[in-house]
Amino acid sequence: MASNASPKSWHGIRQSVFTAQADPDGPAAQVKLPVSWGGKAADALAALLPAQNALDIAQAAEAWIAPIAARAAIIGVSATMAADLHGLLAARRGAPGAAIWRGEPAETLSFVLNPNAFLDDGLGFDAAGFGDAAALAVTALTLAEPAAHRLAVGFTDLHLFITRLGLEFDSAAAKDLAITLAAYLTARADLASAGLLARGTAPGYPIQSAAPIPENCILPALTEATLAARRAAAAAGTRRHDSVAGFVAEPEIEALLGAATIGFLPAISALDEAGGLHPWARARLAVMGVTPEAALAAMIAGNNLLTPPRLAAGRAMHDALRPHLHIMPARPELPFHAPAKTTRESLPARRTGYTQKASIGGHKLFLSTGEYANGRLGEIFIALHKEGSAFRGLMDAFAIAVSLGLQHGVNLEDFVEAFTFTRFGPAGAVEGDPAVLQATSMVDYVFRNLAVNYLGSHSVAPALPESQDTVGEGATDRSPLLPLDLPEPAPRGAAPRERRRAFKLVNGA
Repeated sequence: MASNASPKSWHGIRQSVFTAQADPDGPAAQVKLPVSWGGKAADALAALLPAQNALDIAQAAEAWIAPIAARAAIIGVSATMAADLHGLLAARRGAPGAAIWRGEPAETLSFVLNPNAFLDDGLGFDAAGFGDAAALAVTALTLAEPAAHRLAVGFTDLHLFITRLGLEFDSAAAKDLAITLAAYLTARADLASAGLLARGTAPGYPIQSAAPIPENCILPALTEATLAARRAAAAAGTRRHDSVAGFVAEPEIEALLGAATIGFLPAISALDEAGGLHPWARARLAVMGVTPEAALAAMIAGNNLLTPPRLAAGRAMHDALRPHLHIMPARPELPFHAPAKTTRESLPARRTGYTQKASIGGHKLFLSTGEYANGRLGEIFIALHKEGSAFRGLMDAFAIAVSLGLQHGVNLEDFVEAFTFTRFGPAGAVEGDPAVLQATSMVDYVFRNLAVNYLGSHSVAPALPESQDTVGEGATDRSPLLPLDLPEPAPRGAAPRERRRAFKLVNGA
């Protein structure tokens, strides 16, 4: 471990050494950081600086803070830059992106703020502190890389922030809060960038007129601070950087700050990775004044108090924030794709067809068909004579489903393949239809009839009658299992389903 003394911002914070791994298959690292941050933060720091097997959070931060503070002192920007940056990180209020920690170049330099760390237990939001942190972030990134013109100061764990204030993530009030927070961050970052313009050689970028913000934010002080910052930014007119506010993916930094959800995206479950309650779920219960035990009892009773936001909520939040930030990631994709809309081909008002009367195992059935102008089958009706109302209703619904499939382009051959040889009573000999002599069920009969009349197919394997189930009694059941009698080969032209019932003899020599 580094032996240098920790900066004063870390004094009084109880720390511990965690065994962390940037990669489950890689070597472990010993990471020293505040006890309350936990093992996930230790893993994040190990992933952030994978080349080191011993890390101290204060010393790792000092490595990138010291050069920034030295430049600040030289040009007279701030005499407290080092203390301010250490204090911001120690309070888990904010940290720069991975490129700053690693000393690597990046097209866009980022800084992540955690709004939850500016919200006290009484749910009072430190708007001034949040704005000062945004300004400090712009200044620090500029001093770290004076030639950089693309900055992205953003925030994380928005879902928890919204929930702690008693709002549903996908509510209009939540979007108003998020918009106001983003607008305030951008205005304060614009101001900081404008203040740095005179000290550099950049040509400057105009501060564009901002999109309006909601009037009814749940935090009125935040609305007032945003309007004041916007007026000041508009008066400044020009900033040093092309962009100053937005979201850049920084998973290690967000985990280091204790964020349970990334950026502006909602959680997809009430449970965390370990199977416990997600922080937003615990916050939700706290707002409602409900214990986890009571929530479990309510769920068992059929009342889920912890339903996560709908799948499209992340997209809606993205759309709400886009006009108020300079850099936004791609619009989140839903985890599923909406099925392509199918086209239904309507039947003519006056149509041809036929009605076939038949009896299957002594039970009467009427099969009626409707055809398109070219003679193609488009619908079927199945009327039963003396069956119960439940069975008649099921057959009606089945006929409607098949008709809709035919009208949406499903081939009749597919229905024939699927429903021939379905076995349930009534079944047996067919009377009244010379084209079909036996049927294993009424459904089997219907599709044998349709195959003959609309597909010209007589190749469907015959439906052989089966005796009553006599498991354990018949001669076949009493015969030894081995050697097996080989089945008769399937008839030429048999339906695929019937062919699959035959075994195939393979020479094992």
